[in-house]
Amino acid sequence: MAGPADRAGRPRRAGPQRNRRQGADPMTTADPNALGGTRSRGRHAAPESIPARTDSATTTAAKAPKAASEGKKADRRLGLMLIAPAVIVMLVVTGYPIVYSVYLSLFKASLSAPGKNEFVWLSNYGTALSDQYWWTALGVTLGITVVSVAIEFVLGLAVALVMHRTLFGRGLIRTVVLIPYGIVTAVAALSWYYAWTPETGYLANLLPTGSAPLTQQWPSLAIIVLAEVWKTTPFMALLLLAGLALVPDDLLKAAQVDGAGAWTRLIKITIPLMKPAILVALLFRTLDAFRVFDNIYVLTKGANTTYSVSMLGYDNLFKAFNLGVGSAISVLIFIVVAIIAFLFIKGFGASAPGADQEGR
Repeated sequence: MAGPADRAGRPRRAGPQRNRRQGADPMTTADPNALGGTRSRGRHAAPESIPARTDSATTTAAKAPKAASEGKKADRRLGLMLIAPAVIVMLVVTGYPIVYSVYLSLFKASLSAPGKNEFVWLSNYGTALSDQYWWTALGVTLGITVVSVAIEFVLGLAVALVMHRTLFGRGLIRTVVLIPYGIVTAVAALSWYYAWTPETGYLANLLPTGSAPLTQQWPSLAIIVLAEVWKTTPFMALLLLAGLALVPDDLLKAAQVDGAGAWTRLIKITIPLMKPAILVALLFRTLDAFRVFDNIYVLTKGANTTYSVSMLGYDNLFKAFNLGVGSAISVLIFIVVAIIAFLFIKGFGASAPGADQEGR
C-alpha cells in the first residue's frame, strides 16, 4: 500500500519524519541495520579510551626508573653527608702522614744532618727496590701472611661454628675464646719468647737438649706464625660468627631433609652465603698480617732473615735515621696493601659489601 503523500503529491517517508516529530536522535533510527550499527558503535566506544589509559600507564612506567634513580641519588647524598665527618677525621689523622711520607721519600733526608735535604726525585724508591733486603723482607712477609691467615680462617671457622651451635653457656664460651685477642700483642709475644727460651722455657724443654728454635730461620718463622695464629684467631672467629647469622636455619634443615650431609651443607650452603663476612674477615686479617711487626720485634728482632717489610722500614727510619729511604719503604708498603685490598674486592665481586649485581 502506498504511503501518505505530502502537499506536493510526493510520498513521504514515515520513519525518519516520525522520529523527528518525536524528538528522537536522527542517528538512532528504527532500521535494524542502523540500530545494529548504533549498538556496535556503543559497544566499541569503551575501547576508544583504552589508548588513553595505555598512554598513561606507559608514562607512569617511564617515570618509575627516573623516580628510582632520583631515590638512589638521594640515598647516596645522605650517605655522603653521614660519612663526611669520619672522612674528614681520617684525612687529618691518616691522610697528612701519608702525604708527608710521600714528600719525604722524594728527598735525601737524614736526622743526622737536619736541614740538609736534597731533592732526588724517585731515587729512594730505586734504592729500596734494587736492594735484596727489600725483596727478602717482602717474601718473608708474604709467607707469614699467607700461612697465618689460612690457618686462622680454618680454625676461626671451626670456632665460630662451635659458638654458633652452643646450646648453653654461649656467653661464657665467647668470652673465653676472645681472651687471647684482648691481650696486648707485645705482652703475648713476650710470653712466647720466654716459653721458647732454652733451659727456662716450658715449651723449649719439650725439645731435645740444646735446641734453640729462635736462633734458626725456619723454626723462628714457625713460632712467629704460631704467635700470630694464637693472638688473632679469636678475631677471625668473631667476624665469621657474624657471617653465620646470614645463613637461614630453614635452608639448612631443608637440605638435611633432602639428604645433604654436614660437609655438603657447609660447602654448598653455609660458606657461599657467608661470602660477605668471609671477605671482611680475610681482608682485615690479611692487611693486618702484612704489617706484622710486634711479634717479630719481640721474638727475633729480625735476626736470622726473619725481618718483615715493616721491620725494614723501622730499621731505616729509627736506627739508620735515613728518612728518605725509610719513607720510600713506607710508601711501598702502603701501595702493596692497596693492591691486596683491590685484589680481594675484585676477586669476591658482587659478594663484597656495598657492591652491586655487577660486582662494582
